Amino acid sequence: MILIGTKCRLEQTVTEALTAGAAGSGTLPVFGTPFMAAMMENAAMTCLQSFLEEGRGSVGTRLDISHDAPTPVGMKVFAEAEITGVSENGKMVDFQVSAWDEKGPIGKGTHTRAIIASEKFLAKCNSKLDG
Repeated sequence: MILIGTKCRLEQTVTEALTAGAAGSGTLPVFGTPFMAAMMENAAMTCLQSFLEEGRGSVGTRLDISHDAPTPVGMKVFAEAEITGVSENGKMVDFQVSAWDEKGPIGKGTHTRAIIASEKFLAKCNSKLDG
């Protein structure tokens, strides 16, 4: 049973490889929004995975976030995801996500993940390659 209120927090240090310039989402040497978004999704995925049976995983289906403050290279950033809801059929899980650096909040929003059977999902995906 997936427990509402479960949280997961991740951290990393911003490097040149994690900047807006490196992602192509901007030109400045600041923590890139695509990397903040990925960090938030990773926190949510990590949070949910502990509740799933072997062979099950999750994929992101919705991400609605704001990136509110810049973070320079060399500073630590943190992302947290909290489970806020589970659909009636148990297949969709909602999260509150947030990010901050050593000086304060830098982003926040919501995220939804779908629980999937990993092999079946990959087979469906790969069938797109068939003539």
